[in-house]
Amino acid sequence: MQLAGKTVLIPGASRPVGRAIARAFGKEGAHLLLPVYDWPESIIEMEEEFSKENFSMDTIQLDLRHGESAEKLSQLAASRGGLDYLINNIERGGMPVVHGSYQLPHNKGQWEREFETTLKAKWLLFEHCFPKIKNGGAVINISSVAGRCGRSGAGAPFFSDGYAAANSAIHSFTQNWARQAAPHVRVNELMLGLIQHRHGEGTRGWGALTEEEKKKTLQAIPLQRTGKPEEVAKMVFFLAVEARYITGTIFTMDGGLSLGKEEVPPLPPGIL
Repeated sequence: MQLAGKTVLIPGASRPVGRAIARAFGKEGAHLLLPVYDWPESIIEMEEEFSKENFSMDTIQLDLRHGESAEKLSQLAASRGGLDYLINNIERGGMPVVHGSYQLPHNKGQWEREFETTLKAKWLLFEHCFPKIKNGGAVINISSVAGRCGRSGAGAPFFSDGYAAANSAIHSFTQNWARQAAPHVRVNELMLGLIQHRHGEGTRGWGALTEEEKKKTLQAIPLQRTGKPEEVAKMVFFLAVEARYITGTIFTMDGGLSLGKEEVPPLPPGIL
């Protein structure tokens, strides 16, 4: 197996995108460090699936918004001989189509929650775990094109203001960490668009749209569809394991959503 003897830290692995990423690394023999927090049914499903696959793994219940939790993960990685890959896949964002305005009573603390998970938790994981990452290792920050397009266009129903602002700030981390970690550790970022089970089909937000709204959303994506968790996993694996001469780069995986589907007309005849 390609990654036998390697260790990878993947928060959010109980949910579909994180699980697809963990599955890709587990199938190649990596030992999985899987911090979990909420979604208890998903955690049980993940553990049952990965146990049947005989993946080597540690699951640990932690709230990664706190430095003590990140330090526990760092020590766990140290007990495994160090860390090879940190897949910084942690976030929380309220979809406007589901949550409505931040001013509503049920959204008290939502802005803070979005920043603490999407931004602060990523910083805490890097801050505590970077010293344990071995030479030749990699950090992949998972972010969203919300950081580029904000609450506008096809992403408007799914990207809240706080979530968009937090994702925009991740770019600064990626580039600064790449400078800090070089030459022995690479740091890159993958910005995701509408992915199935993450802003796309299989979410409450997608289900809240009318059929006409869904159709218009897909029409706004040049590739005319949402992405799949397995496609994300392949890209993350490539960036972490195989892209040996890439660092400090922000990749976009959104089917062209942030590009926009502006019409490209034929060249005019000119007036000369």
